[in-house]
Amino acid sequence: MNPLQAISSQGKLGKLQPNNPFVLDWIQKTADLVQPENIFWCDGSEEEKAYLMEQAVKQGVLIPLDQKKWPGCHYHHSNPNDVARVEQCTYICTRRQKEAGPTNNWMEPKAMRQKLQALLQGSMKGRTLFVIPYLMGPSGSRLSKVGVELTDSIYVVLNMRIMARMGKVAWDHLGNSEDFNRGTHTVLDCNPERRFISHFPEENEIISVGSGYGGNALLGKKCLALRIASYLGRDEGWLAEHMLVLCVQDPEGRKTYVAAAFPSACGKTNFAMMIPPHSYKGWKITTIGDDIAWMKPAPDGRLHAINPENGYFGVAPGTNLKSNPNAMKTIARDTIFTNVARTPDGDVWWEGKDNPPPADLIDWKGKPWDPRSGEKAAHPNSRFTSPMKNNPALAVEADDPQGVPISAIIFGGRRATTMPLVFQAFSWFHGVFVGASMGSETTAAAVGSVGQVRRDPMAMLPFCGYNMGQYFDHWMEMRRHIEILPRIFHVNWFRKDGAGRFCWPGFGENMRVLEWIIGRCHGQKDAREKSIGWVPRFDDMNLKGMEEMTRERFDEMMKIDPEEWRNELVLQNELFLKLYHELPKEMIYQRELLVARL
Repeated sequence: MNPLQAISSQGKLGKLQPNNPFVLDWIQKTADLVQPENIFWCDGSEEEKAYLMEQAVKQGVLIPLDQKKWPGCHYHHSNPNDVARVEQCTYICTRRQKEAGPTNNWMEPKAMRQKLQALLQGSMKGRTLFVIPYLMGPSGSRLSKVGVELTDSIYVVLNMRIMARMGKVAWDHLGNSEDFNRGTHTVLDCNPERRFISHFPEENEIISVGSGYGGNALLGKKCLALRIASYLGRDEGWLAEHMLVLCVQDPEGRKTYVAAAFPSACGKTNFAMMIPPHSYKGWKITTIGDDIAWMKPAPDGRLHAINPENGYFGVAPGTNLKSNPNAMKTIARDTIFTNVARTPDGDVWWEGKDNPPPADLIDWKGKPWDPRSGEKAAHPNSRFTSPMKNNPALAVEADDPQGVPISAIIFGGRRATTMPLVFQAFSWFHGVFVGASMGSETTAAAVGSVGQVRRDPMAMLPFCGYNMGQYFDHWMEMRRHIEILPRIFHVNWFRKDGAGRFCWPGFGENMRVLEWIIGRCHGQKDAREKSIGWVPRFDDMNLKGMEEMTRERFDEMMKIDPEEWRNELVLQNELFLKLYHELPKEMIYQRELLVARL
């Protein structure tokens, strides 16, 4: 098939296709393999969106919602066996197994390509191959990267146009270069036995088959923005991280930029879109990104960050007007809801939404929901895909090609015990150790048991595209290239008391912790030295208006129990022993210092 015989929604092929010979040659070879009936060149226009939405509704891929309640919004049911990332089916394919490391699934590239080619052969017969040119990052940024995804899923196209900058902006950024990510995706028959999400970082290529779920199929998301980008960042001297980026503006107008890494479904989007309590008059939080940060040392000596994405792929359950009013406003229009519950008249609902479940709910599997069944109406990992521009708290810096200078890096997980509300690392090296030893109770965003504590270094364990020991070493090495280092902190919103109640109210009250962190960065807040780092005292934090937060309750929440921490050190061994031969000496040194302090 000749790509020049392709189709589009507007018939303007001369304007849609690039002249880049590397792109055209690769698409030709891929088309010859998968044998589609048509090739559709995406341009990212509003006319194209309307056409594709109409086609998706006709095909039953999308269901229109009530356009008065949810203007521009649609609903999607995914295959019940395809509702989350599948780490057991995710591979890093490098020539040497050591390059992938012991925490990644590895397969030799030639062997994986043979397996994938057999699956791809003729896989798009009778179907349309969509060509998605997309730019990760603001136009003109030195950190932005171009990707081209070839997919047979119209659902993927409509989500990618929300999550990335699609069309001419990508071709213009690429020019005639061959420096672009090649991504091939096909749903096949969605059989878990034939599901492979394969990364070839040495060739800057992704091949994903057998899944239509966002993290496995929207190849600009976790696949390029983290697994491939982390590999590129190591070689090019920057960091690709699973981090939100926000701006804090104080009453004097001073802006401070913060990056934070939390595992999926641990409150990243809520934190990125936080609204300060009423008592914080004059303070303002604006969102630069809610999930991924690309960070590189800049000429001013600071570590600058961009958000490579253009939208939000957020977890719906638990999102409401109390937990995240800005998110509720963001998803109110032009949003694709996946695997939430819906009503016959075109409304949507999920556990944790503001209203009780309406009558006659249709659950995420498309069946009538019985409240007495014990089943969830919405899948715990059900999602919304919304444009970044919908966010009423979007930072003016979100499209700044220079990025923003980061003053603080925050690590955090979901821990019922052991970890206090907040502490500050003693140094960059200690902070890297804190991030590397981070643990969190697992959530529904990944297939597997929920509630078990597992190590998730920097929230990157499922997303690092190379050896995790080398990843820690890269973080240590970055110390030499950043003149003004960000301060590093750890937070835990999820600690519980003896009665099983959360010690901290969370949500907007997290602003109180953030204020202390900002104050520490600017030398304006006190702390006391403890064995694990610098911690705030009761009087160091602004707790006005929190009558329930007594000095005794605060001290209990901040308690550092030596016995719990000794157990924590034993649990950390499981990961560190796996990585021992690649573990930087500084990590072992920091661990020994912690043991001595305890």
